[in-house]
Amino acid sequence: MDHFLLLALGGFVAGAMNALAGGGSFVSLPAMIVAGVPSVEANASGTVALFPGQVTSAWAYWDGMRPVCGVRREHLLAVSVVGGLIGSVLLLSTPSRAFDFILPWLMLIATVALAFGRQAGLILRRYVHIGAGVMLAGQFLLGIYGGYYGGAIGLMMMGLWALMGETDVKSLNPPRIMLASAANVAAVATFIIAGAVHWPQTLIMLIAGVIGGYGGARLGRVLPGPVIRALTIICAAAITVAFFVRAYAR
Repeated sequence: MDHFLLLALGGFVAGAMNALAGGGSFVSLPAMIVAGVPSVEANASGTVALFPGQVTSAWAYWDGMRPVCGVRREHLLAVSVVGGLIGSVLLLSTPSRAFDFILPWLMLIATVALAFGRQAGLILRRYVHIGAGVMLAGQFLLGIYGGYYGGAIGLMMMGLWALMGETDVKSLNPPRIMLASAANVAAVATFIIAGAVHWPQTLIMLIAGVIGGYGGARLGRVLPGPVIRALTIICAAAITVAFFVRAYAR
């Protein structure tokens, strides 16, 4: 019963976090591990559990999906799916310990980019032409990251987009949800085919994640943009600190 409540609460909070600001896997992964699932399988199971919630959030946001940084959404979805497939295969075939130490630094870069992306983007665009190719390459790498681990991938996406001039966090929520879901499509299929999913724990978290994801998406549609931006930056900073503690306080 303790594990049931833990998984249900973890799924609900993670689903709502993914809908509002990202970072849901930081809640889902520890919940799975405490419930007795080994770390790699916990990562795979958590990804599968949160995926329906992502789809629910994407459905709530569908009418707001738009091109990002001038790149068509079809192209962004395609590179995200391919990247997610590569990342999921890497997760199942390589140890993740080394990546655990790299991840906090990636999160730090994403948080700084999100907080100061507008100023940095103005300076960067004075010297460098940022085109569709750079955007697609960055999204492809984030797709790989999403399939491999995916923690706070939405924050990292918005950090990349902020550097390229997209700073309206509220309007970026629909493409963030859609592209994170696209990266997980291939990953979820890979994890299920490989038999890496612990279904009893996954189903509990899945149901709670759908409820949390839909509720978070509805809340995200009515909150003012500055409030979402402030909450997103605070969330990003908190997740970054937590990842540093997780990686180095051992």
